[in-house]
Amino acid sequence: MTETILSEIKLTEFSHGGGCGCKIAPSVLEKILHTNTALPDNDKLLVGNSCKDDAAAYDLGNGMALISTTDFFMPIVNDPYNFGRIAAANAISDVYAMGGKPIMAIAILGWPVNKLPVEIAQKVLEGGRSVCAEVGIALAGGHSIDSTEPIFGLAVNGLAAIANLKRNNTAKEGDLLFLTKPIGTGLLSTAQKRGLLKKEHETILVKQMTTLNKAGEALGNIPGVHAMTDVTGFGLMGHLVEMAEGSGLSAELYFSAVPFIEGVQEYLALKTIPDSTSRNWSSYSTKISFEPGVNVMDAFNLLPDPQTNGGLLIAVDPSCVDEVKNIFQRFDLQYFMNPIGTIVGNALKTIIVKQ
Repeated sequence: MTETILSEIKLTEFSHGGGCGCKIAPSVLEKILHTNTALPDNDKLLVGNSCKDDAAAYDLGNGMALISTTDFFMPIVNDPYNFGRIAAANAISDVYAMGGKPIMAIAILGWPVNKLPVEIAQKVLEGGRSVCAEVGIALAGGHSIDSTEPIFGLAVNGLAAIANLKRNNTAKEGDLLFLTKPIGTGLLSTAQKRGLLKKEHETILVKQMTTLNKAGEALGNIPGVHAMTDVTGFGLMGHLVEMAEGSGLSAELYFSAVPFIEGVQEYLALKTIPDSTSRNWSSYSTKISFEPGVNVMDAFNLLPDPQTNGGLLIAVDPSCVDEVKNIFQRFDLQYFMNPIGTIVGNALKTIIVKQ
């Protein structure tokens, strides 16, 4: 099949959702995961289903933990190579969010073979391989099925010293909150699906979603990084709720300090709001309060915006901020030096949004 014909196929037209916006809403997921089955004791399982963390972690018995995760979704962009890159970077991010080093990946591919040429699937896999090569790991195998919609992702393993393993529920009162990527991929990707995204903003969107969160491995070495997670389908607000609730605390979020992708206001005006934004908000709106001066409508549309391969959300002891900023400098994250919030004592609401 010629390159011209292949380039005319728009992958996002073959899926009902895209990227991490495909994730099931937090409140629905809680019901699905609920079980009365007693699980066997396993003192080697350091992180499992008992919490809402980014990956599982298993004690290897030598001071090291094996980190294991999987992530996959439907196309968020039309270019198959970029779709593969985005999905791979997003899956690998879960290992970085735990402070780990990725060591191996295997592919997960669902493809509607009667609707889409297999040459496109090959380009998706090539995109995934390119990101694995950037990380320095092998895409060592995988599994594929004939599915009604195109799906791609990875199962990834990583390693971390147990002492450096980062959780999303271990923040401490007084910690400062940092975010390493701007918010808005849901808005921009929805604009693309509707044919409204400008070329310059498409370039920004793809760059953000294919940028690896490599700083997470280095941040794992800092004891004062008390908690860390990556911001994905539940939006910044959803993942901050998980961090604060899991830690038995609350958080103040400074709305004016949250970074947003270039063009966000333009697409807000065009109302390219993903459906999952509303689903996210409905899942945790009762846990949020707003102080006077906050533009509540903008906050509603942006803070639950589903991110795909979003940035790291980090809770940092104030005494370690300079160490964290040194790592930010090393990984070209100078734009994100200012905290976006603070972990506070358990309050009436989980998140207090301030201007």
